[in-house]
This record gives sequence, structure tokens and C-alpha cells, in this order.
Amino acid sequence: MTAPFLSVVICTHNPRDDYFGQALAGLRAQTLPAAEWELLVVDNRSDQPVEGRFDLSWHPNARVVREEKLGLTPARLRGIAEARGQLLVLVDDDNVLEPDYLRLALEIADTRPWLGSWSGQCLPGFDEEPPAWTRRYWGNLCIRQFEEDVWSNLPRLPETMPAGAGLCLRRPVAERYLALHHGGQRAFQFDRTGDSLISGGDNDLAACACDLGLGVGLIAALRLRHLIPPGRLTEDYLARLADGIAFSSILLDAERGLPVAPRSRAGRLADIVRLLRKSGPDRRVLRAAHAGRDRAARLVAEAAQRPR
Repeated sequence: MTAPFLSVVICTHNPRDDYFGQALAGLRAQTLPAAEWELLVVDNRSDQPVEGRFDLSWHPNARVVREEKLGLTPARLRGIAEARGQLLVLVDDDNVLEPDYLRLALEIADTRPWLGSWSGQCLPGFDEEPPAWTRRYWGNLCIRQFEEDVWSNLPRLPETMPAGAGLCLRRPVAERYLALHHGGQRAFQFDRTGDSLISGGDNDLAACACDLGLGVGLIAALRLRHLIPPGRLTEDYLARLADGIAFSSILLDAERGLPVAPRSRAGRLADIVRLLRKSGPDRRVLRAAHAGRDRAARLVAEAAQRPR
């Protein structure tokens, strides 16, 4: 078989049957003919193997590979190594792509050669109506809505940083990420492992485009629905998530050469004032973010003092 230009890579660990079924249905409904893209499912040590549980017979270029090392990072690295396309689209097992997603991804790759990685809008797909207070934290759940395309060549600029859901990568960008890990330059996994809510691998992967002199961006026409269960809208989960995001963000800054320092006395006092102005879940989530940031800053300081 001639290598397809586009590869869809789905990394999954113990997927929900209904969510994964919807994700596959979204891929089956793509307007880009299935013969023109590859579907690669990376089963990351699921308790019940994925192969044979879901119908992939509708796709002529579908296959499942098993990655025994637990964690989203090892699963993505395996997916990058196995994929045959020159454009990779990373789809989570709870993402439902709009029917024109893959066609548009190819169009963007052809018409915007300066972009190395990009993603689109992540619309919410809640199982039930979420509590009103959670809305301010939906961004942490990879919910993102916008009207205009934006891009930059700044690897840590939040306004232009693509999301991991539906992330599109040119082959050289993906291989740059692979080389960072295989070369020992990423001793820390910026992704979730088991129940851990550490994140940041998405940003590190997308930012590899900037390492190669390319840009990162957000494209409004690209749309997907992110399926979110009620358990991710609780005070406990959102606090743990805020801790993990703040923790990994500081470590990623350090890995990418940005200055990292513990909070100053004035900064701590200002944060205390902000906490006092909060109440209920908001106070707990903010306190968790502070704790994650401080824990990471201590690790960075300790690492800097070790002999090389």
C-alpha cells in the first residue's frame, strides 16, 4: 500500500465503549475518503484489549497496535513511530470530529506551509448540564471556542497554542518530538499516566513546530466535540486538574529555557489576598493551582543545584 498522506492516531487506555464508539462514528462520517487516510489506534495497556472490541472493518487502512508502557506520552511516541502519513492528526478517544475535519486539515497543510502544528475549536459535549460555577474552568477541560484564526511562532503563547484534541502535525514536527524523547532531553513525562492529571505534553509536542522555524495556530473552521462526563465537573476533579496543569506548566517552561523562580514574598501576599476574595470551589481550585506551581518551582530549583 502506498503510504497515505494523512494518519489519524487515537491513543486510548480503558476507553468508554459509548464515547469511543462516537469517536469512531465521527471518523467514519468524514468527507475525506477513507482510502486517503490511515486510522491507527494505539491501545495503551487497556485492561480489556481494544482490538476486536470495536468495528474498524469500514476503514481499509485501519490497524491497532498495543503499547505496554503506561502513559499518554509513550502511547503518542508509539503512534508517531508507527504512523505512515506526512500529516498526523491526534484524536482523543472522547473526541467527535465534524465531518469535514480531515479534509480541512489537509487543505490547511497545503495552503499554509508556514504552520507546523494547529488545531481547532473544541466544543463541549456534556452528558448532563454542568454546574454554573464550573464554566470558568472549562478551558482546563480543553473546551475552546473562537471566531478568528490566529497563529504565532512563540512556543509558550497561550493565545495561539493548539490543543491536543484534534492536533494536526507535520511529519518533521512529530519526528522532532520523537527525537527529544529518544535523545534523553525529556526525562519527565508531560502527559497523564493512569489517574495522574499532569498535562503539558500537548504543548510540548505542538511547540516542536517552533523549534523547526514553523508556526503554531488555531483554525476556527476546524471543529470537534469533546465528550465530558459529570465526574470531570466536580470540585475535587477540577482542583486536582488545576494542580496538575500549574505543576506541569512550570516544568515545561523550564524545559524550554524560560526563567522559573519561586514566588516572591510580595507574590505570595498577593495570592493570599486573591484567595481571601474567593469562596467555595473557586478558593479550592485556586489554592490547588498555587500548590502545583510551588511544587514544580521547588523541583526546578533542586535540579539546578545538582552537579551536572
